[in-house]
This record gives sequence, C-alpha cells and structure tokens, in this order.
Amino acid sequence: MEHIRQAFNRFAQDYDRQREFVIPELRQFYSAAVWAAASPEPAPAILDIGAGTGLMSAYMLQKFPQAHLTLVDIAENMLEMARKRFSGREDTRYIVSYYSRGDLGGPYDIACSALSIHHLSTEDKRELFKRIFSVLRPGGMFVNADQADGETPYFRVQYLDYWNGFLEAGPMTGEQHAEILRRRDTLDKNEKLSDQLAWLREAGFSDVDVVYRNRMFIVTVARKA
Repeated sequence: MEHIRQAFNRFAQDYDRQREFVIPELRQFYSAAVWAAASPEPAPAILDIGAGTGLMSAYMLQKFPQAHLTLVDIAENMLEMARKRFSGREDTRYIVSYYSRGDLGGPYDIACSALSIHHLSTEDKRELFKRIFSVLRPGGMFVNADQADGETPYFRVQYLDYWNGFLEAGPMTGEQHAEILRRRDTLDKNEKLSDQLAWLREAGFSDVDVVYRNRMFIVTVARKA
C-alpha cells in the first residue's frame, strides 16, 4: 500500500482537474452513487472510504447537507485537498489510515467509496466488505463507485479499448496521458463485477445490486438488513 500512498500524494493537486478527462460520464457515475444512498436520518453519519480530495463526500452533501462526515484515506496530501474543500464545515473528520486494515470507527448510516477499493488485493477487498458491514447500523447502506474487470478476456479488452479511446480524445497532454496509463497499469487490480457482488452477499448484505454500469465503471449498492 505504500507505493499507492506515494503515488496519490504526488498528483493530489491535479486529481480533481483531471477527473472529467479520465472517467467517462463522470457526473452520471457519481450521481448514480448519490441516488443509491438512502437514510431515514436527516443528518446521517457517512463514512467515505478512500476519500481522496473529498469529491464523493461533496456529492453526498448535495443530498445530505447536514451529514456527519468521516473521510479516510492513506494519502495525507489528498486529504489536505479535502480539508480545503470543506474548510469551515463542522461535523467533518479526517483520518489518515491504511483503511484496508485500520479501524473504520462507526457506527455509520452510509458507507461510500469512489475509485479506490479496486487498488486493494483480492483478499483485502473481501475482508474490507465484511468490515464495512460490521460498522454499519441496521438499515445502513454501502455504495461503491468503482471499476470492474470484464467477465471474460474478450470483454476486458473491449472495455480497455473504450477507455483508451476516451482518454485519447481528451485534452490531456501526452505526458499526462502517459502518467494515467502508468498508474492504471501499476495500481489497478480490478475484479469481476460478479465476484464483487458475491463478496458483498458473503459479507452479510441482504440487498445487493448494480445501479450503474458503463463498461468497467460500476456503482454497486448493498444494504444491511
């Protein structure tokens, strides 16, 4: 995980500026995650896992403006950008932690994550889903906007071709484009969507589904009964 921490610390300043040119249908992607998040509480406790610059939390606040936020990330520079984003806002905690193993706190009404968990190993993903389940209150929800591998080698190639075409059509410089590809090749550990859904059920979640998919970009939702 240390090489992941160092990588994200290096490009924290550019992260938000590049997002729309890196992730196809960025707004729909995040909006689907917010739509899926639900809580009877007007001020839910929300855990943002791999929060980075706080982009997912910012989207969640559009729906839950009174939320109590806890942002966890391994890269201190990324969380510093989140502190600036939410400067002056109360009910916001920042935790620098290797969340794949560290204490998540809780209990929470909603756990969310965006484009982070796919960096973990297979076993760490499975264990994290179980730990997320354990820190949610009954009725709590876990919304994960992330990446998925193709179900077969054929679809893996098709999805990468789609993503490569999107990146090439964007305004990034050759150097920026090359850096995105380097990060993807060295840091991404995508899993099949079918496996991720199975692991959520294995963790104990009763209602599990996919609310958005654009090739390899997915939003899954899981509810704790």
